[in-house]
Amino acid sequence: MTIFQSILLGIVQGLTEFLPISSSGHLVIVPYLLGWEIPVKDAFVFGVLVQVATLVAVIAYFWRDLVMMIKGFYNGIKTKKPLEDSQSRLAIWIIIATIPAGVFGLLVKDIVEAAFSNARVTAILMFVTAILLVIAERVGARRRNLEDMDWKDALWIGFFQALAIFPGVSRSGATITGGMTRDLQREPAARFSFLISIPVMLAAGFLALLDLFKIPNPLDSLLVYIPGFIAAAVVGYLTIRWLLRYLTHHPLYVFAIYCAVVGTLTLILSLFI
Repeated sequence: MTIFQSILLGIVQGLTEFLPISSSGHLVIVPYLLGWEIPVKDAFVFGVLVQVATLVAVIAYFWRDLVMMIKGFYNGIKTKKPLEDSQSRLAIWIIIATIPAGVFGLLVKDIVEAAFSNARVTAILMFVTAILLVIAERVGARRRNLEDMDWKDALWIGFFQALAIFPGVSRSGATITGGMTRDLQREPAARFSFLISIPVMLAAGFLALLDLFKIPNPLDSLLVYIPGFIAAAVVGYLTIRWLLRYLTHHPLYVFAIYCAVVGTLTLILSLFI
């Protein structure tokens, strides 16, 4: 991997991790379309690092919210009234929403890993993301906020997050759809989507780091990876801020069209590459 590839893929990760267009799908499709044959070891190490970078971005953006939730949850446990405070409830809903993805991920781990090496499958799954985003706009009533959520909403959104284990299915797109089909407004649905990404990213990053230590000399190219890490973190932070503002007044259709176009072009080009 070169420094240019590292920076470009870092930017791609930062943009697509939070935009509802599938980061995993783009990290498969972009090198494929550009004809980059990145060694498996480099791709794996880099993938772990940029995932950690986007985790840093979301924690940095929501750190005040996280502090308030932790305090609320602690006080709720201390007073034995965990559902009384809105911040404590939100922390509990995040925990509940994380469970389906964790269970499903362990069950289909081998299938998912195989899908990451197949650009055509990833392209087809981009259409799933497009369909989900259209469903979100057509079905959702967009009249509820995070304060109106209950455990059933959290579990429902968690099942949508489980779908995004496959490359091409956007995690943010699926979870925003889950929220909107429970009548959440776009911005609160996106905010909850980003918050529930934190425990998932932490768990995935931890497991990936365990695998990373099994690779001989995994950090040989660290100087090449660092620019990509920085790019992913900075672009990820800016993307979160932009998307939350955008969704206050705009629908998701543009992202659905984008996913459909990228999926179509990838399938067509795969016939000639």
